[in-house]
Amino acid sequence: MGDVLSQAEIDALLSALSEGQVDAEEMKESKAHKKVRVYDFKRPNKFSKDHMHTLQNIHDNFCRALTTYLSAHLHSVIETRVLSMEQITYDEFIRSLPNPTILGIFTLEPLEGTLLLEISPALAFAIIDLILGGLGQGGEKNRDLTEIERTIIERRLSQMVALFGESWAEVYATHPHFVALETNPQFTQIIAPNEMVMLVTLQISVGETVGMINVCLPYLVLEPILDKLSSFLLFAAQAKVSSAVEVEAIRRQIERAKVDLHVLLGQTQISVRELVDLAPGDVIPLDQEVEAPLPVFVGAFRKFRGVPGLHGEHLALKLTEVVEEGRDQDE
Repeated sequence: MGDVLSQAEIDALLSALSEGQVDAEEMKESKAHKKVRVYDFKRPNKFSKDHMHTLQNIHDNFCRALTTYLSAHLHSVIETRVLSMEQITYDEFIRSLPNPTILGIFTLEPLEGTLLLEISPALAFAIIDLILGGLGQGGEKNRDLTEIERTIIERRLSQMVALFGESWAEVYATHPHFVALETNPQFTQIIAPNEMVMLVTLQISVGETVGMINVCLPYLVLEPILDKLSSFLLFAAQAKVSSAVEVEAIRRQIERAKVDLHVLLGQTQISVRELVDLAPGDVIPLDQEVEAPLPVFVGAFRKFRGVPGLHGEHLALKLTEVVEEGRDQDE
Protein backbone atom coordinates (compact mmCIF):
# COMPACT_ATOMS: atom_id res chain seq x y z
CA MET A 1 0.00 0.00 0.00
CA GLY A 2 2.89 2.40 0.55
CA ASP A 3 1.77 5.83 1.82
CA VAL A 4 -1.85 5.41 0.66
CA LEU A 5 -4.37 4.75 3.42
CA SER A 6 -7.68 2.98 2.97
CA GLN A 7 -10.91 4.63 4.12
CA ALA A 8 -11.01 2.36 7.17
CA GLU A 9 -7.44 3.33 8.13
CA ILE A 10 -8.26 7.04 7.73
CA ASP A 11 -11.35 6.67 9.97
CA ALA A 12 -9.31 4.80 12.59
CA LEU A 13 -6.61 7.49 12.59
CA LEU A 14 -9.15 10.30 12.99
CA SER A 15 -10.84 8.39 15.81
CA ALA A 16 -7.50 7.91 17.61
CA LEU A 17 -6.72 11.63 17.31
CA SER A 18 -10.11 12.66 18.69
CA GLU A 19 -9.81 10.24 21.65
CA GLY A 20 -6.26 11.37 22.48
CA GLN A 21 -4.64 8.01 21.72
CA VAL A 22 -2.37 9.69 19.20
CA ASP A 23 -0.66 13.04 19.81
CA ALA A 24 -0.82 15.30 16.75
CA GLU A 25 2.19 17.32 17.90
CA GLU A 26 4.32 14.20 18.19
CA MET A 27 3.30 13.23 14.66
CA LYS A 28 4.36 16.67 13.39
CA GLU A 29 7.72 16.48 15.20
CA SER A 30 8.33 12.98 13.87
CA LYS A 31 7.61 14.17 10.35
CA ALA A 32 9.91 17.19 10.81
CA HIS A 33 12.86 14.99 11.86
CA LYS A 34 12.41 12.66 8.92
CA LYS A 35 15.24 13.42 6.47
CA VAL A 36 15.34 10.28 4.33
CA ARG A 37 12.90 9.84 1.48
CA VAL A 38 12.32 6.27 0.34
CA TYR A 39 12.71 5.75 -3.40
CA ASP A 40 11.74 2.50 -5.08
CA PHE A 41 13.98 1.92 -8.12
CA LYS A 42 11.66 -0.87 -9.25
CA ARG A 43 8.87 1.69 -9.54
CA PRO A 44 10.42 4.97 -10.70
CA ASN A 45 8.42 8.17 -10.91
CA LYS A 46 7.07 8.73 -14.40
CA PHE A 47 6.02 12.37 -14.01
CA SER A 48 8.67 15.08 -13.62
CA LYS A 49 8.33 18.27 -11.58
CA ASP A 50 7.46 20.17 -14.76
CA HIS A 51 4.68 17.71 -15.49
CA MET A 52 3.30 18.04 -11.97
CA HIS A 53 3.50 21.84 -12.10
CA THR A 54 1.49 21.86 -15.32
CA LEU A 55 -1.07 19.40 -13.96
CA GLN A 56 -1.36 21.56 -10.83
CA ASN A 57 -2.27 24.59 -12.97
CA ILE A 58 -4.72 22.59 -15.06
CA HIS A 59 -6.56 21.35 -12.00
CA ASP A 60 -6.49 24.79 -10.34
CA ASN A 61 -8.46 25.97 -13.38
CA PHE A 62 -10.69 22.92 -13.10
CA CYS A 63 -11.39 23.86 -9.47
CA ARG A 64 -12.47 27.36 -10.50
CA ALA A 65 -14.78 26.02 -13.20
CA LEU A 66 -16.16 23.37 -10.83
CA THR A 67 -16.85 25.98 -8.14
CA THR A 68 -18.80 28.11 -10.62
CA TYR A 69 -20.79 25.15 -11.89
CA LEU A 70 -21.70 23.74 -8.47
CA SER A 71 -22.53 27.17 -7.01
CA ALA A 72 -24.96 27.86 -9.87
CA HIS A 73 -26.68 24.46 -9.70
CA LEU A 74 -26.72 23.86 -5.95
CA HIS A 75 -27.37 27.48 -4.86
CA SER A 76 -24.89 27.03 -2.05
CA VAL A 77 -21.47 28.31 -1.02
CA ILE A 78 -18.84 26.07 -2.63
CA GLU A 79 -15.09 26.04 -1.97
CA THR A 80 -12.75 23.90 -4.07
CA ARG A 81 -8.98 23.52 -4.01
CA VAL A 82 -6.27 21.07 -5.03
CA LEU A 83 -5.34 19.21 -1.86
CA SER A 84 -2.54 16.93 -3.08
CA MET A 85 -0.87 15.31 -6.07
CA GLU A 86 1.07 12.06 -5.95
CA GLN A 87 2.33 9.25 -8.16
CA ILE A 88 1.14 5.81 -7.11
CA THR A 89 0.28 2.51 -8.75
CA TYR A 90 -3.24 1.90 -9.95
CA ASP A 91 -3.60 -0.94 -7.46
CA GLU A 92 -2.78 1.38 -4.55
CA PHE A 93 -5.40 3.85 -5.74
CA ILE A 94 -8.13 1.21 -6.07
CA ARG A 95 -7.33 -0.31 -2.66
CA SER A 96 -7.61 3.10 -0.98
CA LEU A 97 -11.22 3.59 -2.12
CA PRO A 98 -14.25 2.62 -0.02
CA ASN A 99 -16.79 0.15 -1.36
CA PRO A 100 -19.26 1.32 -2.53
CA THR A 101 -18.06 4.65 -3.87
CA ILE A 102 -18.86 6.92 -6.84
CA LEU A 103 -16.54 6.32 -9.80
CA GLY A 104 -17.02 8.16 -13.07
CA ILE A 105 -15.26 6.60 -16.06
CA PHE A 106 -14.43 9.02 -18.88
CA THR A 107 -12.18 9.57 -21.88
CA LEU A 108 -10.18 12.53 -23.17
CA GLU A 109 -10.37 12.16 -26.92
CA PRO A 110 -8.19 11.99 -28.98
CA LEU A 111 -6.07 10.45 -26.21
CA GLU A 112 -6.43 6.69 -25.97
CA GLY A 113 -7.53 5.02 -22.77
CA THR A 114 -9.85 5.88 -19.92
CA LEU A 115 -9.55 7.98 -16.77
CA LEU A 116 -11.40 8.02 -13.46
CA LEU A 117 -13.10 10.69 -11.39
CA GLU A 118 -14.04 9.47 -7.90
CA ILE A 119 -16.42 11.37 -5.62
CA SER A 120 -16.48 10.51 -1.93
CA PRO A 121 -19.91 9.16 -0.88
CA ALA A 122 -20.38 11.89 1.77
CA LEU A 123 -19.93 14.60 -0.87
CA ALA A 124 -22.16 12.80 -3.38
CA PHE A 125 -25.03 12.46 -0.87
CA ALA A 126 -24.65 16.13 0.13
CA ILE A 127 -25.03 17.15 -3.52
CA ILE A 128 -28.07 14.90 -3.93
CA ASP A 129 -29.62 16.33 -0.75
CA LEU A 130 -29.23 19.91 -2.01
CA ILE A 131 -30.67 19.10 -5.43
CA LEU A 132 -33.71 17.47 -3.81
CA GLY A 133 -34.36 20.51 -1.61
CA GLY A 134 -32.45 19.53 1.53
CA LEU A 135 -29.80 21.36 3.50
CA GLY A 136 -26.84 19.58 1.94
CA GLN A 137 -26.25 16.98 4.63
CA GLY A 138 -24.41 13.86 3.50
CA GLY A 139 -25.43 10.36 4.53
CA GLU A 140 -23.99 9.05 7.78
CA LYS A 141 -23.41 5.59 6.37
CA ASN A 142 -22.02 4.54 3.04
CA ARG A 143 -24.56 2.72 0.89
CA ASP A 144 -25.45 1.99 -2.70
CA LEU A 145 -27.28 4.59 -4.76
CA THR A 146 -30.97 4.31 -5.56
CA GLU A 147 -32.06 4.60 -9.19
CA ILE A 148 -33.08 8.24 -8.74
CA GLU A 149 -29.82 9.10 -6.93
CA ARG A 150 -27.81 7.33 -9.61
CA THR A 151 -29.49 9.37 -12.36
CA ILE A 152 -28.81 12.62 -10.49
CA ILE A 153 -25.14 11.80 -9.93
CA GLU A 154 -24.61 10.60 -13.51
CA ARG A 155 -25.81 13.96 -14.83
CA ARG A 156 -23.51 15.86 -12.44
CA LEU A 157 -20.55 13.63 -13.31
CA SER A 158 -21.17 14.15 -17.01
CA GLN A 159 -21.05 17.93 -16.56
CA MET A 160 -17.95 17.75 -14.34
CA VAL A 161 -16.18 15.69 -17.00
CA ALA A 162 -17.14 18.28 -19.63
CA LEU A 163 -15.31 20.93 -17.59
CA PHE A 164 -12.04 19.07 -18.18
CA GLY A 165 -12.10 20.20 -21.79
CA GLU A 166 -12.02 23.85 -20.68
CA SER A 167 -9.23 23.19 -18.17
CA TRP A 168 -7.01 21.43 -20.73
CA ALA A 169 -7.74 23.83 -23.61
CA GLU A 170 -4.54 25.90 -23.27
CA VAL A 171 -2.33 22.80 -23.17
CA TYR A 172 -4.03 20.31 -25.47
CA ALA A 173 -7.39 20.32 -27.23
CA THR A 174 -9.44 17.45 -25.79
CA HIS A 175 -13.04 16.32 -26.03
CA PRO A 176 -14.04 14.73 -22.71
CA HIS A 177 -16.72 12.07 -22.86
CA PHE A 178 -18.44 10.52 -19.85
CA VAL A 179 -18.63 6.73 -20.30
CA ALA A 180 -20.23 5.15 -17.23
CA LEU A 181 -20.73 5.26 -13.47
CA GLU A 182 -19.40 2.44 -11.31
CA THR A 183 -19.77 1.93 -7.56
CA ASN A 184 -17.47 -1.05 -6.96
CA PRO A 185 -13.77 -0.13 -7.37
CA GLN A 186 -12.80 -3.77 -7.92
CA PHE A 187 -14.85 -3.82 -11.13
CA THR A 188 -12.98 -0.81 -12.57
CA GLN A 189 -9.75 -2.17 -14.00
CA ILE A 190 -8.89 0.40 -16.66
CA ILE A 191 -5.14 -0.46 -16.65
CA ALA A 192 -2.82 -3.07 -15.16
CA PRO A 193 -2.55 -2.92 -11.34
CA ASN A 194 1.19 -2.12 -11.37
CA GLU A 195 0.91 0.80 -13.85
CA MET A 196 1.67 4.28 -12.54
CA VAL A 197 -1.01 6.96 -12.27
CA MET A 198 -1.10 10.57 -11.19
CA LEU A 199 -3.63 10.96 -8.39
CA VAL A 200 -4.98 14.51 -8.00
CA THR A 201 -7.09 15.01 -4.87
CA LEU A 202 -9.48 17.94 -4.68
CA GLN A 203 -11.12 19.10 -1.46
CA ILE A 204 -14.65 20.48 -1.84
CA SER A 205 -16.75 22.17 0.83
CA VAL A 206 -20.51 22.07 0.16
CA GLY A 207 -22.25 23.85 3.00
CA GLU A 208 -21.15 22.07 6.17
CA THR A 209 -19.99 18.95 4.31
CA VAL A 210 -16.34 18.56 3.28
CA GLY A 211 -15.57 15.82 0.78
CA MET A 212 -12.96 14.73 -1.73
CA ILE A 213 -12.82 14.26 -5.47
CA ASN A 214 -9.99 12.08 -6.78
CA VAL A 215 -8.89 12.35 -10.40
CA CYS A 216 -6.91 9.33 -11.60
CA LEU A 217 -4.70 10.11 -14.62
CA PRO A 218 -2.92 6.99 -15.95
CA TYR A 219 0.59 7.56 -17.26
CA LEU A 220 -0.18 5.51 -20.38
CA VAL A 221 -3.00 7.93 -21.30
CA LEU A 222 -0.90 11.09 -20.87
CA GLU A 223 2.35 9.70 -22.28
CA PRO A 224 1.74 10.97 -25.87
CA ILE A 225 1.46 14.59 -24.66
CA LEU A 226 4.10 14.69 -21.93
CA ASP A 227 6.22 17.02 -24.06
CA LYS A 228 3.36 19.55 -24.04
CA LEU A 229 3.18 19.31 -20.25
CA SER A 230 6.92 19.99 -19.99
CA SER A 231 6.82 23.07 -22.23
CA PHE A 232 3.86 24.55 -20.44
CA LEU A 233 5.06 28.03 -19.45
CA LEU A 234 2.75 30.56 -21.05
CA PHE A 235 -0.40 29.02 -19.65
CA ALA A 236 0.68 29.44 -16.03
CA ALA A 237 1.34 33.16 -16.48
CA GLN A 238 -1.74 34.00 -18.52
CA ALA A 239 -4.63 35.78 -16.89
CA LYS A 240 -7.64 33.63 -16.30
CA VAL A 241 -10.30 34.17 -18.98
CA SER A 242 -13.85 33.20 -18.16
CA SER A 243 -14.90 30.15 -20.16
CA ALA A 244 -18.18 29.87 -22.00
CA VAL A 245 -19.42 27.43 -19.35
CA GLU A 246 -18.61 29.89 -16.56
CA VAL A 247 -20.25 32.80 -18.39
CA GLU A 248 -23.38 30.75 -19.04
CA ALA A 249 -23.55 29.61 -15.39
CA ILE A 250 -23.23 33.21 -14.16
CA ARG A 251 -25.88 34.38 -16.64
CA ARG A 252 -28.36 31.74 -15.48
CA GLN A 253 -27.73 32.60 -11.84
CA ILE A 254 -28.30 36.32 -12.48
CA GLU A 255 -31.50 35.61 -14.42
CA ARG A 256 -32.93 33.78 -11.40
CA ALA A 257 -32.22 36.70 -9.05
CA LYS A 258 -35.38 38.31 -7.67
CA VAL A 259 -35.83 42.09 -7.97
CA ASP A 260 -38.53 44.44 -6.67
CA LEU A 261 -40.86 45.94 -9.25
CA HIS A 262 -43.28 48.73 -8.29
CA VAL A 263 -45.47 51.33 -9.98
CA LEU A 264 -45.60 54.93 -8.79
CA LEU A 265 -49.21 56.18 -8.93
CA GLY A 266 -48.19 59.73 -8.12
CA GLN A 267 -46.79 61.94 -5.40
CA THR A 268 -47.43 65.26 -3.71
CA GLN A 269 -46.32 67.42 -0.81
CA ILE A 270 -48.44 68.46 2.16
CA SER A 271 -47.70 70.36 5.34
CA VAL A 272 -47.57 68.80 8.78
CA ARG A 273 -50.77 70.71 9.68
CA GLU A 274 -52.58 69.19 6.68
CA LEU A 275 -51.31 65.74 7.65
CA VAL A 276 -52.55 66.12 11.22
CA ASP A 277 -55.97 67.31 10.02
CA LEU A 278 -56.54 64.40 7.63
CA ALA A 279 -59.75 62.46 8.22
CA PRO A 280 -61.53 59.53 6.53
CA GLY A 281 -63.03 60.65 3.22
CA ASP A 282 -60.46 63.38 2.51
CA VAL A 283 -58.99 63.46 -1.01
CA ILE A 284 -55.29 64.14 -1.61
CA PRO A 285 -54.54 65.40 -5.16
CA LEU A 286 -51.45 63.88 -6.77
CA ASP A 287 -49.19 65.42 -9.38
CA GLN A 288 -49.89 62.55 -11.82
CA GLU A 289 -52.12 63.36 -14.77
CA VAL A 290 -54.89 60.85 -15.43
CA GLU A 291 -53.96 60.30 -19.08
CA ALA A 292 -50.18 60.19 -18.51
CA PRO A 293 -48.44 56.78 -18.29
CA LEU A 294 -47.20 55.67 -14.87
CA PRO A 295 -43.50 55.14 -14.19
CA VAL A 296 -42.48 51.53 -13.44
CA PHE A 297 -39.41 50.99 -11.25
CA VAL A 298 -37.17 47.92 -11.13
CA GLY A 299 -35.40 48.28 -7.83
CA ALA A 300 -34.42 51.95 -7.62
CA PHE A 301 -34.35 52.55 -11.38
CA ARG A 302 -37.11 53.65 -13.74
CA LYS A 303 -37.20 51.11 -16.58
CA PHE A 304 -40.73 51.21 -18.06
CA ARG A 305 -43.90 53.28 -18.40
CA GLY A 306 -47.40 51.88 -18.53
CA VAL A 307 -51.13 52.46 -18.08
CA PRO A 308 -53.19 50.89 -15.26
CA GLY A 309 -56.21 48.71 -15.83
CA LEU A 310 -57.89 45.42 -14.98
CA HIS A 311 -57.06 41.86 -15.97
CA GLY A 312 -60.10 39.87 -15.01
CA GLU A 313 -60.74 40.75 -11.38
CA HIS A 314 -57.13 41.80 -10.74
CA LEU A 315 -55.44 45.16 -10.97
CA ALA A 316 -52.92 45.18 -13.80
CA LEU A 317 -50.52 47.41 -15.70
CA LYS A 318 -49.91 47.42 -19.45
CA LEU A 319 -46.34 48.36 -20.37
CA THR A 320 -46.32 50.94 -23.14
CA GLU A 321 -42.72 52.14 -23.23
CA VAL A 322 -39.19 51.06 -22.32
CA VAL A 323 -37.16 53.86 -20.79
CA GLU A 324 -34.08 54.53 -22.88
CA GLU A 325 -30.64 53.84 -21.42
CA GLY A 326 -29.35 56.92 -19.66
CA ARG A 327 -32.86 58.01 -18.70
CA ASP A 328 -33.47 55.36 -16.05
CA GLN A 329 -33.29 57.83 -13.17
CA ASP A 330 -36.11 60.10 -12.11
CA GLU A 331 -36.42 63.07 -14.44
